[in-house]
Amino acid sequence: MDISLNPPSSKKNRLPAALTVLAGAERREAERSEADRSAAPAKTVADRAAPIPAPHAEVVADAKRRAFTLEYKMRLLSEADAAKATPGGVGALLRREGLYSSHLATWRREREAGMRQALAPKTRGPKPQHDPQQEELRQLRRENQQLTAALRKAELIIEVQKKVGTLLGWPLPAQDPEEKP
Repeated sequence: MDISLNPPSSKKNRLPAALTVLAGAERREAERSEADRSAAPAKTVADRAAPIPAPHAEVVADAKRRAFTLEYKMRLLSEADAAKATPGGVGALLRREGLYSSHLATWRREREAGMRQALAPKTRGPKPQHDPQQEELRQLRRENQQLTAALRKAELIIEVQKKVGTLLGWPLPAQDPEEKP
C-alpha cells in the first residue's frame, strides 16, 4: 500500500483536504503492535487549514436599466469628440463612465439626424391610447343605460299602483292635457 503525504494531482482521486494519513500508520508486518493488528483504522489528523467560509447571505438587488439625461449624453459626446485627438482617449472615457462604444455610436447617429428629442430619456412600453371624446361617449352611454333601467322600474311601480288603486276602488286622477295617452 503506497500512501504519500502529498495528495495526487488528479482531482478525481484527491483525498479530502481535512484528513491526511500519518506516515507512522504504515509499518511492516513485524513492527505492528497488538492494537494495530486488531483491525483498527488508520490514524488521521485534521488539517489546520482555515475553515470553509459560509456563503454570502446578502440578497443582490435586481438590475435596473440605466437612463441617461440629454445633458449627460451631450456632454459625453463632446468629451468623446475631444478625446479622439489622444490615442486611447475614447476607450479611457468609456471605461471611466462605464459605457459601451455602441452608446456613443447611437447617440452620434441621433445627434447627426437632428433628433434632440430622441436623445431625451424614453419611457418604455406601449403608449396609452387616451381619447377624451371616446371616454366621454362611454360615460354617457353608461349613464343612459342606468337611467333607462331606473325608468323601467318606475313605470312598473306606477302600473302596480294603478292596478292596486283599481282593485280597491280608488279613483284615478284625470290625465294632464299635455300628457299623451
